Amino acid sequence: MDGQQIAQFLPLVLIVVVFWLLILRPARRRQQDAAKLQRSIGVGDKVMLTSGLFGTVRGLGDSDFELEVASGVVLTVHRQAVNQIVTKADEPAAPADAAESSERESDDGGDARS
Repeated sequence: MDGQQIAQFLPLVLIVVVFWLLILRPARRRQQDAAKLQRSIGVGDKVMLTSGLFGTVRGLGDSDFELEVASGVVLTVHRQAVNQIVTKADEPAAPADAAESSERESDDGGDARS
């Protein structure tokens, strides 16, 4: 192959490299992060599902778990439905954010209307 033939393939090679860097690598990283999250689910964790449903993990299976969404209401949910772990079982529950409450107070009292 001479230089002209190599130069013809260079744009194709660049497109493949850019596709890999911008599409495939980030997708694989997101998939690995999701798998790590699903493996780290434990009994007592408060989780949010992809549907926006919140609950507490009460029992674990290989590919699913039991989620208590209200007192006495337990659902069986697939691990892939978990979007995020809100609170781990060994972490104390976070108190209400003081900054949010002070913002609300300043918004309520700052009305300039008579």
